[in-house]
Amino acid sequence: MTVNVFVFMVTCIFTNNFIFSRFLGCCPFLGVSNKVETSMGMGMAVTFVMGVASLFTWVVYNWILVPLNIQYMNTISFILIIASLVQFVEMFIKKSSPSLYKSLGIYLPLITTNCAVLGVTILNMNNNYGLLQSVLNGVFGALGFMLAIVLMAGVRERLETSNIPKCMKGFPISLVTAGLMSVAFMGFSGFGA
Repeated sequence: MTVNVFVFMVTCIFTNNFIFSRFLGCCPFLGVSNKVETSMGMGMAVTFVMGVASLFTWVVYNWILVPLNIQYMNTISFILIIASLVQFVEMFIKKSSPSLYKSLGIYLPLITTNCAVLGVTILNMNNNYGLLQSVLNGVFGALGFMLAIVLMAGVRERLETSNIPKCMKGFPISLVTAGLMSVAFMGFSGFGA
């Protein structure tokens, strides 16, 4: 199956954004999007994990589970692959950037249970994507996640210095902002269909 990479990229990033159209990965989206720097770090970690997880889960599913006729083991095997990758990312960030590791806090190991990461692997399997499409879906989907979380962080940084009614400060204004951003991303809904 031939794939137009540009259309596939735009579709994954904007039209089928994991946060704004599939509503997957909302926990780290709302929990880590306080600062742009932290959001970039989380976005890069998720991009690495989703891209490599898409590769490994495709290989495991198509070369091990399907030939052995044990496709029902896909969820547990996908979670084990994702957990291993997250451990690797956590060790790397802890060693290379202790300040980022500290600022990500509990959300870094929670990438293991980030439903967007597991969601992309299951979507790849359900859509019968080939190896290239699976990896592209993982990477571009993660870039859409990173775009969403960085945009949200930028808005939240601005909101910290804005004159907002007291009852809307903090989490309530974040939810309103996320809703408005989701509506804005709906403008891409006809592209790439």
